[in-house]
Amino acid sequence: MKKRQTGKKLTTTTNRLQGRDVESLKESFVYHMEYSLAKDEFSATRHDLFKCLALLARDRLAERWIETQQAYYREDAKRVYYLSLEFLMGRALGNSLINTGLYDDTGRALTDLGYNMEELREEEWDAGLGNGGLGRLAACFMDSMATLQLPAYGYGIRYEYGIFFQQIIQGYQAETPDNWLRYGNPWEFPRPEYLYPVHFYGTTNQYYDEKGRFRSDWIDTEVIMAMAYDTPVPGYRNNTVNTLRLWAAKSTREFNLEYFNHGDYHMAVSEKDRSEIISKVLYPNDSQFAGKELRLKQEYFFVSATLQDIIRRYRKAHDTFERFPDRVVIQLNDTHPAIAIPELMRLLVDREGLDWEEAWDITVRTFGYTNHTVLPEALEKWPVSLLERVLPRHIQIIYEINQRFLDEVRKAHPGDSARLGRMSVIEEGPERQARMANLAIIGSHSVNGVAALHTEIIKTDIFRDFYEMWPEKFNNKTNGITQRRWLRLCNPGLSALITSRIGDGWITDLDQLKKLAPLADDPAFQEEWRTVKRENKKRLAAYIWTLNKVRVNIDSLFDCHVKRMHEYKRQTLNLLHVITLYNRIISGRADAIVPRTVIFGGKAAPAYFFAKLAIKLINAVADTVNNDPRVGEALRVVFIRNYCVSNAEKIIPAADLSEQISTAGMEASGTGNMKFALNGALTIGTMDGANVEIREEVGDDNIFIFGLTADQVTRKRYEGYDPGRFYKENPELRQAIDMIRDGYFSPDQPDLFRPIVDALLSRADQYMRLADYGSYVSCQELVNRAFLDQKVWARMSILNVAGMGKFSTDRTIREYADEIWGVKPVNPYRETL
Repeated sequence: MKKRQTGKKLTTTTNRLQGRDVESLKESFVYHMEYSLAKDEFSATRHDLFKCLALLARDRLAERWIETQQAYYREDAKRVYYLSLEFLMGRALGNSLINTGLYDDTGRALTDLGYNMEELREEEWDAGLGNGGLGRLAACFMDSMATLQLPAYGYGIRYEYGIFFQQIIQGYQAETPDNWLRYGNPWEFPRPEYLYPVHFYGTTNQYYDEKGRFRSDWIDTEVIMAMAYDTPVPGYRNNTVNTLRLWAAKSTREFNLEYFNHGDYHMAVSEKDRSEIISKVLYPNDSQFAGKELRLKQEYFFVSATLQDIIRRYRKAHDTFERFPDRVVIQLNDTHPAIAIPELMRLLVDREGLDWEEAWDITVRTFGYTNHTVLPEALEKWPVSLLERVLPRHIQIIYEINQRFLDEVRKAHPGDSARLGRMSVIEEGPERQARMANLAIIGSHSVNGVAALHTEIIKTDIFRDFYEMWPEKFNNKTNGITQRRWLRLCNPGLSALITSRIGDGWITDLDQLKKLAPLADDPAFQEEWRTVKRENKKRLAAYIWTLNKVRVNIDSLFDCHVKRMHEYKRQTLNLLHVITLYNRIISGRADAIVPRTVIFGGKAAPAYFFAKLAIKLINAVADTVNNDPRVGEALRVVFIRNYCVSNAEKIIPAADLSEQISTAGMEASGTGNMKFALNGALTIGTMDGANVEIREEVGDDNIFIFGLTADQVTRKRYEGYDPGRFYKENPELRQAIDMIRDGYFSPDQPDLFRPIVDALLSRADQYMRLADYGSYVSCQELVNRAFLDQKVWARMSILNVAGMGKFSTDRTIREYADEIWGVKPVNPYRETL
């Protein structure tokens, strides 16, 4: 009797937790309020209500998640492990409800209960575990891998504090901690059973064993434990739920009772605090030696734990490592996880007892490396002295890898010492450095760039020597974005309009957007298109008023430049144009004025002086322009603080113009350009990164291209760049720069922005902002003329969206899976559906 009652109760609870109809969703919500949070409608806070909603969604992932993992074991599937130091996931609730097909019914259930879905979604804190595009790409990849039903795992660090929260105080950026876990994280599952030791420091003991084999023991180490936290990542309406596993550092000694008993309370917990700092903050400013050491320890920490976990999982079905590369592929997201190559060698040689040659063959066949930058300063290097102290066994392995590799180079190029110097992992100099990009190339079977232009640059310039040696290793995988988040979720109005005309197949096959092209000249469709954009602009205008107390004209051109603050992204070039527009307006020289709202946003690295000063300059210009009665509604300038995924989801659907104006040859790909274009914004940009391929897809007539090409930039650097010539020859440019220099925007401190002026006028300005100014301003005049004819603009906008099919991460991931990874989809419910 009891068993039957228990079974009945379990079935009822299961139905409540798994049901997909409105009534079941309401029951589930109320159930969690009472039994998970011990609250009722009177005591529950708004954040409590969000948690109930998150738990409701999570319940409907759990069974599918378990079944997905079991299916991978049943099939003995080859799995891809995506290693990234950053995962900029943003908010999970909306995406989870979209991918499980529950978004609309959940909204109806909440309405019946007296709550508003969008208000509760605003309660979720962004999971800001990344600095920008690198981490956001990793998040899009996770979504696409699950949607394509690929056996995949993401691995990274569970930072207690993500990228800093940006405040603007008197125009300056101020960084405050991003305590995203303050109220807990309803999406994660702690896995204390997956706890691995990670070693640092110590010494090595090398010897020959009784069989005459060379052996090395890493001894006298400091040990930190890595504990797993798992987050489910659902595919789009396909029952697949993959895993994002993040590691948190745990001390081997929680509490030293001896110190406590002697009254030294600080020392009693100091070991725990010192150990756990590794996963405390998204990697720190590395301008100081201590920062470099902590960042290195972060990279090795998550790599070591991940490889131990991968081997544990592989060992469940395999006794030897013979089939390891046939069942495991590891993709390195940039150079940050490159220490995984010597770590896998250590595990295979030192712990598993494999011969060097066999271990090296397995390692190279297992790893793939994605390069994300052409900037020399961003190609990661570690001081050899630091590696010798923190990871003494790994530097020995790196030396051995390098020696064997250089022997190959000598055979192929005898007497070419210069080539040896360029290709060596160890860079000689006053301080010897380990070049992690070189190590990643040598230790991987595939090296890919992330846009066609970027890949050509790494083949012909950055890594030319390696390409000449191993051309078969190099390939291109143009980045993308997931349309589930960056159109279906963030722009419901446009999504509904598109679906009403071409169906919803585009949600999993973005190429279907081509069906919009014949509608581009349809006046009725153009009007509906403009109506959706205007509603999005209304919402953003309300947000700007709430945040900045600036009223903007929703009929103005929304000109958006939101991305990480960096000199190569050239926010200052945009600002020079803003000042030029301002001068034309107040002097009565502006013909056929197109009202414009220029929206900036982005975070500067805490130690990046010029980027932080640029933020101050933007806000100073905004204060001047927005408070000058001569300007009226013709121009507004806004800096939206704390740019993050959830802010991007507000800004991008409202944008008319997308600023993608980096110095040609410096942006590897860019994905912001894709997000804006997918939402109907037109692009003004240089022939850089993925702009080149966007132009190919949308057509020359539907994009605004200006400026020097990558080849012209290189030639100008070689011949000698003279910004003074542009300053002298262009009176509008000269006026704008003089205003900045003479304190027009900083009357209380006239020389405040002198460093920016000096950088712009320096022959050493590698970003060539003044060289592109004239072309940029002329191109902006073409933008104005196009925007004046709203029918022409709507047609161009529709054709932009219609041409974006290539830029889905679904396409990118298929290419990785087919051409690099060799992994196949697994349907977890194949036997029962």
